[in-house]
Amino acid sequence: MKFQFRAFLFLIFGLILFSCVKEIKDDPTIKTPKIFVDLDQIQERGKLVAITGYNAYSYFIYKGQPMGYEYELLKRLAADLEVELEIKVIHELEEMIEVLNNGGGDLIAFNLTVTKERTKAVSFTEHHTLTPQVLIQRKPDNWRQMKLHQIRRTLIRSPIDLIDKPLTVRMSSSYVTRLENLSDELGADLNIIESQANVSTEDLISMVARGEIDYTVSDGNVAKLYNGYYPILDIDYTISLPQRIAWAVRLNSPKLLNATNEWLRKEKKKNDYYTIYDRYFKNTKGFKRRINSEYFSLTGGKISKYDDLIKKYALKLNWDWRLLASIIYQESQFKPNKTSWAGATGLMQLMPATAKRFGVNDPANSHENIEAGVKFLKWLEEYWNEEILDPVERLKFVVASYNIGPNHIVDARNLAKKYGADPNVWYNNVETYLLKKSEAKYYNDEVVKVGYARGKETVKYVREILDRYEQYKELIKK
Repeated sequence: MKFQFRAFLFLIFGLILFSCVKEIKDDPTIKTPKIFVDLDQIQERGKLVAITGYNAYSYFIYKGQPMGYEYELLKRLAADLEVELEIKVIHELEEMIEVLNNGGGDLIAFNLTVTKERTKAVSFTEHHTLTPQVLIQRKPDNWRQMKLHQIRRTLIRSPIDLIDKPLTVRMSSSYVTRLENLSDELGADLNIIESQANVSTEDLISMVARGEIDYTVSDGNVAKLYNGYYPILDIDYTISLPQRIAWAVRLNSPKLLNATNEWLRKEKKKNDYYTIYDRYFKNTKGFKRRINSEYFSLTGGKISKYDDLIKKYALKLNWDWRLLASIIYQESQFKPNKTSWAGATGLMQLMPATAKRFGVNDPANSHENIEAGVKFLKWLEEYWNEEILDPVERLKFVVASYNIGPNHIVDARNLAKKYGADPNVWYNNVETYLLKKSEAKYYNDEVVKVGYARGKETVKYVREILDRYEQYKELIKK
């Protein structure tokens, strides 16, 4: 009997312990940093890794160009810190905090509401904006034939009316916390339904508009943006005071926090800062235009109207077509009639001699232009094939040579050899000596055969193409 009683107690204790462990494990707010990386380490590394979401205002691709409120500001922050920018897309809010604290990123740049619970897990920057949380509900189907007071009578306008209503909100969001607090204030249990982890607030807003769910909650700035696209939505009932929207860093990254706050204070004194906000949160016409476009990565998935042609010719290089697309965007932004100041023409900006060499009769002809550009790239691959054995490195030399010609790259490699750098590695080695070819000491060096070069443009060219390619890989289907 004593044995059975002890076994029973052990079982109960085990269940309680399991429950506590599970609660701790599932609670994102008590996660703590697993590594130490602050501003010094980021600048030594030369790269800021920013975690953001993939939606119609934070980060997306439109007509081949990476865009978004967070994206534009992050580029400015990275430039201020004098580092490169790497974007990491995370779809779930809880996972963002987990990845940050595990060292998978340095900063969360997203439309995050500052909450007391979240401050246990991250350090928030100064806020970007203030916005209340609002209830998203659907007007009657015949609302256009109704008078305003008739419409209002069908809608929730009091917290009491929320009781027993199915309120579907994003999992682990601040909306859950706000509704729980409201439930306490009302002295009644609200019917709070958390969505699946991969369902965003924007998805839920669209579901309300389509009649698939009855209610959700959103930040007011996001609600206004989508209300311009879905006029059937009502967003006029506010359920909170204005909330602070901010970015976040690890608790043990005080230098990065201070530097980001200092940058943010400077940005807020510039008109551009507010222009960027208006572009993504107030320009509803631009938002509708993007949403309805087949070249919007969230809904259309195409990069350009030349995608099929690019895919066809990328096969001749055995390249991912998105890499070729990134080069063409860099060259012409997919404008077939573009002509540069130097006389380069067409989608791939072929110089007259190159166009003639590879059989172009009409540089504005998309087929001819891409075919000739690909032939030139193929020739450059063969040119570097025996010199640069690593295919990843070889690609950088090919792309650089497409921009400035292989002879200048040969000079930069010779300089790299002479001064002790690695002539077979591009970043921080050959690119460094290409930059130095604008200095008399280096372009007059005996190992240099073709003289002066403005290497800065080519170094930027290579980085931008490969960075954009990484973004295409993440957001555009292969």
